[in-house]
Amino acid sequence: MKYLRRVLLPTVAAFAGGLALGGMRAEATPEAQNPYQSVGQLGRVLVQIENNYVDPVERGKIVEGAIKGMVENLDPHSSYLPPDEWKQFQSDTEGKFGGVGLEVDGRGEKLVVIAPIEGSPAQRVGIKSGDQIIAVDGEDVVTQPLDKVVKKMRGAAGTKVKITIHRESGRGTAAAGAPDSGIAPSPPINGDARDGGASSGGGERTGQTLTFEVTREVIHVSSVNYKLLEGNVGYIRIKQFQERAHAEMMAATAKLRAEAKTGTLTGIVLDVRSNPGGLVDEATEIADEFISAGGIYSMRHRGEVIEDLKARSGGAFADIPCVALVNEWSASASELLVGALQDNKRATVVGANTFGKGSVQSILPLPSGAGLKLTTARYYTPSGHAIQADGIHPDVVIESGTKGPQEAPKVTRERDLPGHLAAEGPQGGAAPRDAGAVVIDGGNADLVSGMLARDVPVDPSSSTDVVLRVGYQMLKAQIATRTTFTK
Repeated sequence: MKYLRRVLLPTVAAFAGGLALGGMRAEATPEAQNPYQSVGQLGRVLVQIENNYVDPVERGKIVEGAIKGMVENLDPHSSYLPPDEWKQFQSDTEGKFGGVGLEVDGRGEKLVVIAPIEGSPAQRVGIKSGDQIIAVDGEDVVTQPLDKVVKKMRGAAGTKVKITIHRESGRGTAAAGAPDSGIAPSPPINGDARDGGASSGGGERTGQTLTFEVTREVIHVSSVNYKLLEGNVGYIRIKQFQERAHAEMMAATAKLRAEAKTGTLTGIVLDVRSNPGGLVDEATEIADEFISAGGIYSMRHRGEVIEDLKARSGGAFADIPCVALVNEWSASASELLVGALQDNKRATVVGANTFGKGSVQSILPLPSGAGLKLTTARYYTPSGHAIQADGIHPDVVIESGTKGPQEAPKVTRERDLPGHLAAEGPQGGAAPRDAGAVVIDGGNADLVSGMLARDVPVDPSSSTDVVLRVGYQMLKAQIATRTTFTK
């Protein structure tokens, strides 16, 4: 991504220089290719709106709307970010923001608390896992979009917000602050599900309705959850790739090794389910810890390879058996990571076919505090598999349960988004994989969702989380085979 910026930004600067020089170049450009022609049309429309619209309008607001529409029409992941959205975007990637400290999950028409972040204001006032958020500052959140609810619950440290929740009888008893260790049914694509999301649905409720007044604080969100499992197996869940995700993972590894009786780990369960992506640099640093040689990914801009990243020797997990857990909402940088492990035969991939976001967004600051998130490249796995609109195909496919009176809801992937970049075949590499070697019914999706706010069991062999259970059992088998072979 850094290389890409070095390539693209001088091009932008040269174009700006051409504009500043004006006259001669514009006259030499055929009218059909002249960008000023379209800009002139925009100006004419602006004048008509200012002169004839039913109410007076603010010119800056109209122009900003036109810019947003121009960029967002390109693909689902490019966007123009006005100053307030740019500031929030930066805080998201830094892993800190002003808010109350809730991780939530949009389930159908409900906004359910996965868990309060440990030590957060939300935890201290008594909001619990399983609570359903129904109002913020007295305003119903039923039909409000994600970004609007996010803004309501976030704010400057020291300010207060009232959060109204519905707590069903016998629910909300999980330990507050428990790690988010399962599958989230609806991850954000261009937003953040913390302190926001879908809203409560209609229908009759049983239980109690409670209102909490919460004082916002600067919330530091960890990218990594971890736990030592039976057999000195390390469970590492990466929720998203924000700044210091690699450093957090290495710190977690040191703690896991300290807890292990032998001081070493026999294997790693790497869980990137519902990881929507984030910073590519952080994902590649993590991939490098698992791979001692070989490729991590290649990046292509307008058909030309602009980066082909190779692993360095000496990774912390280069010789440790690994299983990677994925689902339909593992996207972007998480697909890059898992694709590298799979192609280098460093991990058995277990779960559902991933989301399929194989494009890279460059983040470009603009004057007046705004920013541009622009799709500038596609990335490929080491074998040349194009992830875009296809995704990573697990070695063992575990699909959401389809047995029973009701079919599982249709999953929306990248290929279902309006305006998505088209899928591509392999370029100089192996053909895309088939849909895995084994297909297992994942059981009732509600049972899996119910584990979201609970800690991972020390022995997942009997867990109701089918993906975790199968992954752990496969890893144990690999460890046993390896131990027998080395004796």
